[in-house]
Amino acid sequence: MKYRLLEHTADAMVEVYGQDLEERFENAAYAMFDQITDLSKVEVKGELKIILDAESREQLLVDFLQELLFVQDLQDFVFSKFEVSTDGKKLEAMCAGEKFDPTKHTKRSIVKGVTYHRLEFDDKQSKVTLLFDV
Repeated sequence: MKYRLLEHTADAMVEVYGQDLEERFENAAYAMFDQITDLSKVEVKGELKIILDAESREQLLVDFLQELLFVQDLQDFVFSKFEVSTDGKKLEAMCAGEKFDPTKHTKRSIVKGVTYHRLEFDDKQSKVTLLFDV
């Protein structure tokens, strides 16, 4: 299981799993785009490379997801595959997907942003809890 949706009154809160930091970042991106559309219908037709630096892994995760949302908003591109390399302060990622096609893809939610509110890394349980502003 990559993630599970947690109960939240207004936004989408998820608990993301991964054996290492890279897998948790990948699954966080997957969880975010799975709120936007059914990722089983998203094919790999294009790629985007992202390189980021941050002061903390929390900031790096938020910056990474915000960058993906920016591309999604600007180019109407949805991502379904993620390969992340990170040490918690530097990140390199290859993200793959395709342009959103309303005849092929179902619109689920509009994710407006990622917040620091309730963002928590739990290394003992290999998970991250985060909140998407929908």
